[in-house]
This record gives sequence, structure tokens and C-alpha cells, in this order.
Amino acid sequence: MKVTNFSIIGLLVVLLNFTSCKDSKTEPYKLPSNAIELISGNDEKVWKLAKRLNNNIRMNMGDCFLSYRQSYRMDMTMNDNNSEHSDCGESLNAKWEVVQNETGNSFIKLQSNQLPKLMNIEENYKYFQILELTEDRLTLTFQHKQFSDKIMWIKDFYVPADAKVEGRNFHNK
Repeated sequence: MKVTNFSIIGLLVVLLNFTSCKDSKTEPYKLPSNAIELISGNDEKVWKLAKRLNNNIRMNMGDCFLSYRQSYRMDMTMNDNNSEHSDCGESLNAKWEVVQNETGNSFIKLQSNQLPKLMNIEENYKYFQILELTEDRLTLTFQHKQFSDKIMWIKDFYVPADAKVEGRNFHNK
């Protein structure tokens, strides 16, 4: 059987049409029913940043990222520990809640008068979409307007503060 360029192109057209017939919408992540407890523990849960992607490019985990922790509490308050470390900036203190949008995506909504300054935004609230939530993992994504006014998609991968994570400082070896 002789294969011609025409038959290869025809096959590719058929395959592309077949695969493009799929619904391109992805189903929203189904949040566990105990989401609040998974985020905050029984009273307080401290999460550390295991990895960060900036527009799908892995970021260097410098000192401030390596020491960064977020504490979520059952009383629906949270804070980070930035101010505890030299040159890491001001700590955020906020109220938090879990909300869902009209398409079923779940978010952690932080509310604080510090957010406009810390996140370079106008509002005193910020939504962080929950991509995964288990006892040992919290994955969030959000848009961040850099100080150059360039908007980037950030994806943060959190683990409990006492978890061991291989390669967190992959650029610092």
C-alpha cells in the first residue's frame, strides 16, 4: 500500500475533527464536603509553599518563598509570616471564606484592607481558585498583576508546614 501526502493529510483532518468534537469545557473541581476542616485543621493549620508556577514556569524558591507559611484558622481568620523574615515584606492578616462561582468553581476569598497594597489591586478582597484540596495538599491559582502592570497566572502548591518536600530549593543547589 502506497502512502501519499494526500492520504496523510486526510487522516490528520479526520483525527482533528474527531478530537475537536469533544466538549472543551472542563468540569469544575469538586470540593470535599469537609473543605473548611481540610484548610484550617481542627483549630489552625499551617501550610508552606512547596512550589510555585508563574505562567506555568517554575519559580526559583528563594529565602522568602522557602520560609513562607500561611496559617488558616477555624475562626475564619488567616495570616502569613512574611514580616518574621528579613526583607520578605509585610505580613497579611485577613478573613477568609470558601465561595463558589456560577460555574461551580471553588475559591478561597481573602478579605483585608492590606490586600490593595500587598497584591497591587484596588479591591480589599482576592479570590484564589482551589484546584486541589486534600489533607496533605492545597493547590491554588490566581491572577497577579505584577508591579510592571503585567498580569500573570500564579499556581501555588501548598503542603502542611511539617511536610518534607524534595527539590524545593532546586535553583539554590
